[in-house]
Amino acid sequence: MIIRVEAESDIPIYTQLINQIIECIARGDMHSGDSLPSVRTLAADLSVNMHTVNKSYHELEKKGIIRIAPKSGAVISSPKTFDPSSFQRLSTEFRPLVAEAIVLGMEKEEIHELVELIISNIKERK
Repeated sequence: MIIRVEAESDIPIYTQLINQIIECIARGDMHSGDSLPSVRTLAADLSVNMHTVNKSYHELEKKGIIRIAPKSGAVISSPKTFDPSSFQRLSTEFRPLVAEAIVLGMEKEEIHELVELIISNIKERK
């Protein structure tokens, strides 16, 4: 798992970590049952605050992507069926981006093409 933090980015570091860990799993670089580095180790490797990594891990746990077990650390969760609560959460998160795309002049087909391109890029980065 390779994670790169861009300190100068407008995206908060904890969000960068969340996004990159999710992409690693989506690409198949990490699988159900794999352990993430300890908070302390990842923080040291990336030269970021431990609280930043801890926040990322807890957000991933809230999303059901990892589970945090005492003395076992953070582990990628087993795949489960897509539940309605996740659908609603993702719909809420996608909505402003889709609205922005429409305001910027994108047509429905172009938005579909963009989503397909993003999926292809994630899957091809193996």
